[in-house]
Amino acid sequence: MNRVEFQALAVERLSDADALLKAGRHACAYYIAGYAVECALKACIARKTNQDDFPPRDAARYYVHDISRLLEGAGLGPVLEKEAGQDPVFERNWIAVKDWTEETRYQSRGQKQAEEILTAINDPQHGVLQWLRRNW
Repeated sequence: MNRVEFQALAVERLSDADALLKAGRHACAYYIAGYAVECALKACIARKTNQDDFPPRDAARYYVHDISRLLEGAGLGPVLEKEAGQDPVFERNWIAVKDWTEETRYQSRGQKQAEEILTAINDPQHGVLQWLRRNW
């Protein structure tokens, strides 16, 4: 996959999460919202490669479902710290997103948790996706 495909997939997964939330499928909405962030981070990683392609399979450190590791792989840790230091709303939004893992598919999540992660990602001025878009 390439950068543009990951960008489109991030937006599509976020739309899926919104639809799941509206349908009362809170655990699924939470889970899919995390994948939107994962795809956006992978778009950021792809931006750093030749032709904006995602790194080859032998680059195993990028083939994970771990927000923190993907953030590191994208080289965005210091950028995130700076943004969070300047914008406390963004910092709260990042805190709501950063602990998502692929393992959440096995966990029950309520409406409040699903709404919280989606709000944190979607916030038009301080949201995680808005910030990632500036870096992808």
